[in-house]
Amino acid sequence: MSGETKPVSIGTLQKGNYVVIDDVACRVVDTQTSRPGKHGHAKVRMNAVGLIDGRKREIVMPGHDKIPTPIIDKRTAQVLSVTDDTANIMDSETYETFDLEIPEELKGQVVEGSQVMYWVILNDKVMKQVKA
Repeated sequence: MSGETKPVSIGTLQKGNYVVIDDVACRVVDTQTSRPGKHGHAKVRMNAVGLIDGRKREIVMPGHDKIPTPIIDKRTAQVLSVTDDTANIMDSETYETFDLEIPEELKGQVVEGSQVMYWVILNDKVMKQVKA
């Protein structure tokens, strides 16, 4: 697994936080903590949805265990061209150019010359919003 992560105690994570499950960056949608057993520790059951693939994932682990959380790099870029559902964009700082899929909710707003915000999460780049 590459990309930047930092370990965080699973017991401190809440709905809306980001975690890495099976090498996939996910957003936490639900957590439940069970009471400690006679000899054990509290267990945390976490449901999360993949940021890229939208698949649900569930993980159960002791509440004091650490789980990797992705370090999300939020960047801006300029749209150079649009072809169907893909935009060719240039990073505003590095001037690197690459293609990025246009998410369903941004279609029609991403036009040549517009500024977009995208996130770098692990190995993936995801377009998040069009800047006005």
